[in-house]
Amino acid sequence: MRLNEITYTDAKPVEGYGPGFFRIGGEVIEGGVLTGPEGTGPWGGYEDGAALLALAGKVDVLFVGTGAEIAHIPGHLRDQLDGAGIGVEVMSSPSAARTYNVLLSEGRRVALAMLPV
Repeated sequence: MRLNEITYTDAKPVEGYGPGFFRIGGEVIEGGVLTGPEGTGPWGGYEDGAALLALAGKVDVLFVGTGAEIAHIPGHLRDQLDGAGIGVEVMSSPSAARTYNVLLSEGRRVALAMLPV
């Protein structure tokens, strides 16, 4: 078995999460979070579509964590993201965090928006 050290680009990996918070790159953020090549900060949820649309041209895939359970995102938000050329993958927040970390470690152009568990 060969082990490689993972190096991340400007984006930071998700290090942990718990009831109502996420820890990303050593910083604890309460509530929803958006992280990617532009940095990490709070995310206002599905009503904060403008923050997600600002990722157009900067990422190929946006992972949306819907909390503890997988759920659909609002149709109008998905349509806006598709129209902006942003691929969207919806899953539970724990699954989204793990998938984001793996693709981030591979140097892929990804972002992550999550609602707390």
